[in-house]
Amino acid sequence: MIRQRTPSTPPVLTQLGNALWMGLAIALAIFLLINLAAGAVFSGRVYPGVTSAGLPLAGLKLSQATALLTITPGYPENGQLTLVYGDRQWVVTPAQLGVFSDPQATASTAYQTGRGGSLSQILLDRVQLLRGGVEIPPSFLYNENITVDYLESIAAEINQPIREASLELSGTSVIVNNGQPGRALDIPATLAAITAQIQLMQDATIPLVVLETQPVVLDASAQGELARELLSKPFTFTLPADLNAGSPEWQLEPDALARMLTFERVQNGNSGELQLVVNQTLAAGFLESLRDETDTIAENARFIFNDDTQVLELLTPAVIGRSLNISATIENLNTSLKEGRHKADLAFDITEPAVTDDKTGAELGITELVYAYTSYFRGSSADRVQNIKIASAAFHGLLIPPGGILSMSDELGDISLDNGYAEALIILGDQSITGVGGGVCQVSTTLFRTVYFAGFPILERYAHAYRVGYYEQTSSGHDQNLAGLDATVFVPLVDFKFKNDTPYWLLMETYVNSNQSLTWKFYSTKDGRVVDHTTTGPTNIIEAPDPLYRENPELEKGTIEQVDWEVEGATVVVKRTVTRGGVVLYNDTFTTVYQPWRAVYEYGPGTEGMPPEKKEE
Repeated sequence: MIRQRTPSTPPVLTQLGNALWMGLAIALAIFLLINLAAGAVFSGRVYPGVTSAGLPLAGLKLSQATALLTITPGYPENGQLTLVYGDRQWVVTPAQLGVFSDPQATASTAYQTGRGGSLSQILLDRVQLLRGGVEIPPSFLYNENITVDYLESIAAEINQPIREASLELSGTSVIVNNGQPGRALDIPATLAAITAQIQLMQDATIPLVVLETQPVVLDASAQGELARELLSKPFTFTLPADLNAGSPEWQLEPDALARMLTFERVQNGNSGELQLVVNQTLAAGFLESLRDETDTIAENARFIFNDDTQVLELLTPAVIGRSLNISATIENLNTSLKEGRHKADLAFDITEPAVTDDKTGAELGITELVYAYTSYFRGSSADRVQNIKIASAAFHGLLIPPGGILSMSDELGDISLDNGYAEALIILGDQSITGVGGGVCQVSTTLFRTVYFAGFPILERYAHAYRVGYYEQTSSGHDQNLAGLDATVFVPLVDFKFKNDTPYWLLMETYVNSNQSLTWKFYSTKDGRVVDHTTTGPTNIIEAPDPLYRENPELEKGTIEQVDWEVEGATVVVKRTVTRGGVVLYNDTFTTVYQPWRAVYEYGPGTEGMPPEKKEE
């Protein structure tokens, strides 16, 4: 069997190792002896090599170190922080921001150096002391509330509210107020930056955190100049060129325009601007006032039927209807204001007439004379004749569409002196008086009879209060069988209406003849209708009351004038049956009860011979 031998350590190496261990033991012993000696010598005192902020604290008792640190100014008093915003700055010490030295805490830290902590920490501290010393950072107290108070004082200098640019009007003068950005010191963010710098215990420049907000409109000077230019002369409204209505204009004076102007803030990308606009309500009020001059009602062309050629001849051209479009016109106005122009087109809603100038009789179904009627008014005054001519002219050449309803009141419109009417006798209440439009009922009576005998349906008709002699005249004399065939119109309360119940247009022509008669003609296409007419004539006759005498202070003494004439009362019933091909279309009965009417005489004050019993009480 072979046995292995364990190699033995050479004697030389064994001796070297023993020497090293001996050296270490001796060094450790010396280190422990030094530390024991230092602990004994510096008992209750700061170890050698300890400094704070450059002040040697070695050998000082805790109270002595505290006192030295208390009386020696440090970073809070000597440091400098510069707060900046733009070209403005505020220089301040940390102490002014609430940073205070804590000498007792610093001295305690210095005293504990080499004494506190674990054994390894103590040994490391003491090794560091032996090698070159230990610098103890000063301890501080920091009151952030003082910093916040200081920042708030700066904010009072920096902060400013945001202000939008604005324009004001004083009469026609324009006042420009430019805007300003809003600024606000961000105290929490700035406080964080200051706190971080204080912890470094170094002088520094610290930018203030300021939040800036830009107004939508900063500069309004350009709009101010535009407003001044717009208010330098009148603003003009014109008709659109496509209306071919000449070149009428309506002007809005600068002071009136200024009263309705306002300024609207509009966004333009990331910025904005003030835009000159009009107040909708005020502008609409002004434009509404123009309607009487700008608006027109669509009117059909008027024609006369040539009996010889059997064709229509244009009498009055058609009128295109237009109604002022207020909202669209205001848009045009605002566009002109934006562009700095002193003119804008009025905008209209257009209505085309049903019958234009080029229509033919064949297209409208107007091919022949359907019916004509003539009434007489011999003995009428010149004023009454004038009224008959004006009223009848309103219907000359007028067209009624198939199914259309004619209202005399609508067609006559305002019966006034301004429209050419004169004063003549009218019936009002229980008496005949002089009033504007006397004689118009000659026209309504003539139309009623034309409609009646032509066989068209009558929708509304009112008789006179008493029998009027004019309406019973014939070409040669008088016919009481015409009683009950009258119609009165008193615009707008009393009307006469009838309907064109045929599939053709109906053309009316009116002629005032030299023999004091009025002829009314209907042109259309006959549809074969036949009218059967009967009348009872005046029945249930009631004698007129005794005459009435009344004093008129405007008459001279001894003058007597008759102002009303007696007429017997009566009841008249007229009937018509309208048939076509033996089929009854209409069966109408018109019953008229006429009041008895007394004569009235007026006399001047003091006139003798008036029967007392016949004087008006």
